[in-house]
Amino acid sequence: MKDQQPLRCQGIAKSFGPRQLFADIDLAIQPGERVALLGASGEGKSTLLHCLSGVIPPDEGEVWLAGQKLSTLDRDQLAHCRRQSIGTVFQFFHLLPTLTAFENIELPLQLLAQHQTQRHARVRQLLERMGIAARANAFPSELSGGEMQRVAIARAVAHRPPIVFADEPTGNLDRKSGAAVLHLLQEIATEEESALIMVTHSEEAAAICPRQLRLADGNIVSA
Repeated sequence: MKDQQPLRCQGIAKSFGPRQLFADIDLAIQPGERVALLGASGEGKSTLLHCLSGVIPPDEGEVWLAGQKLSTLDRDQLAHCRRQSIGTVFQFFHLLPTLTAFENIELPLQLLAQHQTQRHARVRQLLERMGIAARANAFPSELSGGEMQRVAIARAVAHRPPIVFADEPTGNLDRKSGAAVLHLLQEIATEEESALIMVTHSEEAAAICPRQLRLADGNIVSA
């Protein structure tokens, strides 16, 4: 539900071996809010994102996605919650190489068992909106980096999730393509009324987010 708080965490901590990446992290993301999480390489930004999105559990604390407390969910329930409640945009795109652009965007809708007529209408609308309708039948190997990231953004919002996680979404793009993708990500998040939390080391990328936080020395502070 998009009128629910899409994300909240309380007191989360994560360590790898003897090294503690972060501790006592409290964070709340409001519906439609855009938040950038900045920090130097190795500070644990991506790991924090993985904890918030339910990919890995925190060592301590709790995470709520769209009102659901993740620690209370079994494996299947967690998978369903993530499938329904979040979209993800990765630095290296993570498109399925054997699927066309159309089929990659359609995949989250198939996983939610949406009717084919609705799925295809939604995918066509997103391809048009992303400016890549002519590339619908192209495979990832036939797309430029900027085109692949447009497909990835369309896939992330196809099922209208309450929150989108973006992990260095321009990190594998040249400056011009990166700027275009950032502009598009900002517009799409607003149009789809999805909250956005974006991990980045780039001040330029963070500028599309009115709220900017920084992870440093295991703590989150306002940037």
